[in-house]
Amino acid sequence: MIDALLSALLALASPERLMYMALGVGIGYAIGVLPALGGLAGLSLVLPFIYGLDQVAALAMLVGLVAVAATADTFSSILMGIPGSSASQATILDGFPMARRGEAARALSASFIASMVGGIVGAVILTGAVLVARPLILALGTAELFMLAVLGLSMVGVLAGRSFAKGLIACGMGLALGTVGAAPATSEYRLDFGTIYLSDGLPLPVLVLGIFALPEIVDLARSGGAISQTAELGRGWLAGLRDTLRHWWLLVRTSAIGSVLGAIPGLGGSVTDWIVYGHAIQTERNGQFGKGDVRGVIAVEASNNAREGGALVPTLFFGIPSSGTMAVFLGGMTLIGLEAGPQLVGNRLDLTYAIIWSLAIANVMGTALCFLTSPLIARLTVIRFGLIAPFMVMVVCFGAFNTSRDLADLVLLLGIGVLGLLMRRYGWPRPPFVVGFVLAQPMETYLYQAVQFHGWSFLLRPGVLAIAALVVAAVALGIRQRRLAEAEEETPRAMETRRAQALFALVPVALFAAVLADSLRHSFLGAVFPATVAAVMLLLSVPVVLRLGFAGHPGGLLHDAEAQPDPQLGGFWTHLGWIAGLVALSALVGFFLANIVFFLAFLRRAARCSWPTALALTAAACALLLVSAHFLVLDFPAGLLQAATDLPWPLR
Repeated sequence: MIDALLSALLALASPERLMYMALGVGIGYAIGVLPALGGLAGLSLVLPFIYGLDQVAALAMLVGLVAVAATADTFSSILMGIPGSSASQATILDGFPMARRGEAARALSASFIASMVGGIVGAVILTGAVLVARPLILALGTAELFMLAVLGLSMVGVLAGRSFAKGLIACGMGLALGTVGAAPATSEYRLDFGTIYLSDGLPLPVLVLGIFALPEIVDLARSGGAISQTAELGRGWLAGLRDTLRHWWLLVRTSAIGSVLGAIPGLGGSVTDWIVYGHAIQTERNGQFGKGDVRGVIAVEASNNAREGGALVPTLFFGIPSSGTMAVFLGGMTLIGLEAGPQLVGNRLDLTYAIIWSLAIANVMGTALCFLTSPLIARLTVIRFGLIAPFMVMVVCFGAFNTSRDLADLVLLLGIGVLGLLMRRYGWPRPPFVVGFVLAQPMETYLYQAVQFHGWSFLLRPGVLAIAALVVAAVALGIRQRRLAEAEEETPRAMETRRAQALFALVPVALFAAVLADSLRHSFLGAVFPATVAAVMLLLSVPVVLRLGFAGHPGGLLHDAEAQPDPQLGGFWTHLGWIAGLVALSALVGFFLANIVFFLAFLRRAARCSWPTALALTAAACALLLVSAHFLVLDFPAGLLQAATDLPWPLR
């Protein structure tokens, strides 16, 4: 084994192969910096260019891209509150508050080091998996996978903020929206309203951008200043290093958890993200998670990069991709003449270890690149936000549209953005909403398959019982943690009038009622999961509405530490109107022309820029759009007025 490891390292160390790895690292960095793209888009971009490459060089390039994309997506998550990818959502909860109080350097430093350590731990675990992973992975059936999804739901309690009822209902909303589209058991279409767009369900990247990014953009635009209140960005880099050294056990622990969860097909980075974050909240004392606790950043970023090593286990050993990114990676292996499976470990052990070395070295290279460039990127936090806001809106809309390349992506982004804004305003926690949405489809699929294979006796399988014990322990720790937090935390101000909160609470009630009514039209297998979710959530949400509207002491329902009251309600709707105007104008004249109008209007009226500044920034935005669209081979959304015309690119 040692000889194979050393020979693989020597084979990888040639200048040409290291150059291709560095190229993959650079592309992964660029893809990671742009929100909502991630490794999947990057791999799709480079696949045509690996034809004819040496197998080791091609693998080094692909692995370098995947590894660093998971590190570079931290920039937008921490600095702007925009999820860099669907697997960096939880980073926002603590990283962005740190940036707003002038600790962007500390947060970035901690995240980069944690990502590097997590990536190396993932490589080490992948090395050990060569010997022990096969029996462990094969022991997990659909019954155990269903219980792992339930384990993910058990984290709702620690992510729910001060109101467990609101957190539970928010999770139910995510579960309900996750049932939109074809039923996994019968392929019946649910709540698709006869549209092709909804037949595959709501796209996760659009939902994440809407629920997290747009509320932060509107909130910052209303405040008027910069993201950070201090320009001392050069300080804190060593503080981030000290943080990771001080919390070394959390770093190693979450890296190991991320690797193990990454090896389980179907869970994906979004689920791993929240499970690890919930674990950190449960196990770390005196935490201020959600308010800028560096331990939240360390835990999530370590698991993100370690997950890539774990995800390679089923991909390489069994030819089973554990995520969309790994599916594209598997396609890349086919292009260079490699077939994943047990024979890869048996007959081509040199290539297996070359992948492991590539993963470790690429994480070091990516961390160095991020450290070198982060002082420049971090300075964005001290620029007046009115100048950055239109760029952020443009990037968010561009990333959302890149999901399925349909104008409906922008409409959905706006709708979910409004929901996220109101949830933030009225103290409804958003992380449980995303957890429910992410887990809805795997839960329904695994439940259906477990019942088909084993009947309801699957609940008595040893693996299921073991995971059920973990669920009970997680819930118990969450309840204990909540009681301690409520005893230590001061009661914040009520956010809005009771009537406004009660009216908003009718939104989940209406959603659950619609899901329940729709489920009555389908067969038993197509209806059992959404009907159960909707019925249970209706029983829980109706009392909450009544308590919000009529009870004298709503038991914390009107309070949330994250939300802040704002008497300037007009500013809230005004800035939301700018985004709605961009979407409406895109539907009319197309995305590219709409962005030109949006930039000029916003910079002149909202940001109060001079004409030369507005024109220069608009030109820069157009150049960024054109370059990104060219390399992603992307046409912009066309408007109604363009449908009957034959305009040249990029106006079509």
